[in-house]
Amino acid sequence: MKQTPVVLIHGAWFHSSSWDAWAERFTAYGYAVCVPGRPGEAPTADRARRDPGPPRDLGLAALTTHYAEIVRTFDDPPVLIGHSTGGLIAQRLLGADLGRAAVALAPWPVGGVPLDDGRPRPWSPMPAGPTSVPGFELLPRASFRHAVVNAVGAEEAEQLFDRYAVPAPLRLLSDLGTGRAAAGSADTVVDTAHSERGPLLLVSGQEDRMVPDAVTRSVYKLYGDSSAVTDLEQFADRGHSLVFDSGWRSVADHVLVWLAANGVEAVVVRG
Repeated sequence: MKQTPVVLIHGAWFHSSSWDAWAERFTAYGYAVCVPGRPGEAPTADRARRDPGPPRDLGLAALTTHYAEIVRTFDDPPVLIGHSTGGLIAQRLLGADLGRAAVALAPWPVGGVPLDDGRPRPWSPMPAGPTSVPGFELLPRASFRHAVVNAVGAEEAEQLFDRYAVPAPLRLLSDLGTGRAAAGSADTVVDTAHSERGPLLLVSGQEDRMVPDAVTRSVYKLYGDSSAVTDLEQFADRGHSLVFDSGWRSVADHVLVWLAANGVEAVVVRG
């Protein structure tokens, strides 16, 4: 018997510990879970807020390469599960045939899909002020509350910021873009017509203000030219924090059921 590997990829403004509950859940189901951080990522969110560390010029291409190199170390292609920016990267890796299957949760939009309908975004690609660490930007607590954890109570929102919010490299934010130009980088392009790739599940929260549900639905439509399995699941009353807030389990369990339904079992028996 051999365990199926799962790689969990976090978003730009979140620490890898945002996957802790998922890692425990998937491990309990028999998967071999890997939760790699970004290059130079501090071991805790608190330390990352005080000192994000190098590299300050980390861009989307380099970050994608970082995860691609990790994925290639497995004997068998892993399941790729990504949140926010990680959801975009998971789609890129699946499109390059580096994964057995992929799940993109509240994913940053692929190239060509605008991030919003013109409403002001809750962040800027430039440093927020003198308290910013050079080369990085932390989403302010008020913006985090508005854009990420708007679907939970005030007390939980404060706790989630303290546990998981970290500064993002400005180079990465620039590559991702903001406002109407949010999907302008060539590094956000995904081969949506690829019909030989593994199955893909897109997940959105209908109260998501960071990556609106309508954006994920638009990305889903782009995959219409592919005959490969592409599914969309929308969670009502859920925001961008759907992978690490108190409602995470229902999302994780849906992913587990979806993987099993698509023949991606936790343990493979080999004769």
